[in-house]
Amino acid sequence: MQLITVAGPPSSGKTSVLIKTFEALNAQGARAGVVKFDCLVTDDDAIYQQAGIAVKKGLSGVLCPDHYFVSNIDRVLEWSEKQDLSMTVIESAGLCNRCSPHIKGSLAVCILDNVSGLHTPKKIGPMLKLADVVVITKGDIVSQAEREVFAYRVQGVAPRARIIQVNGRSGQGSHALAQMFLQAPVMTGSLADLRLRFPMPAALCSYCLGETRVGTDYQIGQYRKLNIE
Repeated sequence: MQLITVAGPPSSGKTSVLIKTFEALNAQGARAGVVKFDCLVTDDDAIYQQAGIAVKKGLSGVLCPDHYFVSNIDRVLEWSEKQDLSMTVIESAGLCNRCSPHIKGSLAVCILDNVSGLHTPKKIGPMLKLADVVVITKGDIVSQAEREVFAYRVQGVAPRARIIQVNGRSGQGSHALAQMFLQAPVMTGSLADLRLRFPMPAALCSYCLGETRVGTDYQIGQYRKLNIE
């Protein structure tokens, strides 16, 4: 089975791009499905279902979505086998821009939008820097010059990534992305062989465990103080 991770900031167009890409995949006979990870609430699973795409939703609640995602990879693979899928796409929320959901040996995709700001690429961590493919959306509402400058900034952060422009409304560019999905590596080995490309964000402090009181006396675990010298 092919396992593909797709990440990006909120409202960058991940679901819209994937819907159009799945249409191109289905036209070529691919047995593809998607697992949608988010925090509190999402209706994207209903959108996938309406498009006839096999989908499973996971909400992390109080947990970091990426920590929730990586601790449920085994369930993702189990669900994919039950659905008899040849390709599984994991759509993960990139909420803090420090997210790192990409897996070694699998195709890693990051989705950004042209209207997020020219300085956005340098603010994003491993989910962009370690991506194999960067999809840039919403190019229809900015000028050609803005598209070129944004793509240049993205390439500066992720020099080895292939950049592709995709319109989530019209589907322009989604066929090319579908071809990249079809060429993605096939998983070999067992679940124990999977490795993340970069460590997850640290998340073990008193506030992670439910503390609400403010002050140094109530802070334990991993935390960092602002240098005011």
